[in-house]
Amino acid sequence: MSSYDISKLPKDEFAFPGPLRDKLVSALLSGKKTSSTSLLVEFEIEPEPLPKAGDLSVIIDSDERPVGVLRQSGTTICRLADVTLEHCIREGEGYESIAAWRKAHEDFWTSEEYRSSLGRPDSRLNDDTQIVCERFELVETLA
Repeated sequence: MSSYDISKLPKDEFAFPGPLRDKLVSALLSGKKTSSTSLLVEFEIEPEPLPKAGDLSVIIDSDERPVGVLRQSGTTICRLADVTLEHCIREGEGYESIAAWRKAHEDFWTSEEYRSSLGRPDSRLNDDTQIVCERFELVETLA
């Protein structure tokens, strides 16, 4: 039984359902993943506030089930070229360099599926692309 009212928490869906989401959810639930990155444009297209320290959300797995609760500890906006190695490592996906992190994220952000989900099939990335770097902690695992 959760100590949070899951039905009132916003959903936190990492990537799209499938192998990548499964990998990310596993890293979240193990506590290895304590940061994530989004393009700022995601928050502008569907006007929603940026996460702030203390915000809670529910992690959704590939089967659309709630599997955990996250608490935000901070959010920063920076240029794609200015992401830190610390942030990359905290993503919990085994990145040992900013270049490896950037390649993986650019591959995702330039994929047809992602660009279609934004409704911007011709979107491009460059060093000045604004990104949202979130930090969080797992506060509860759901059965």
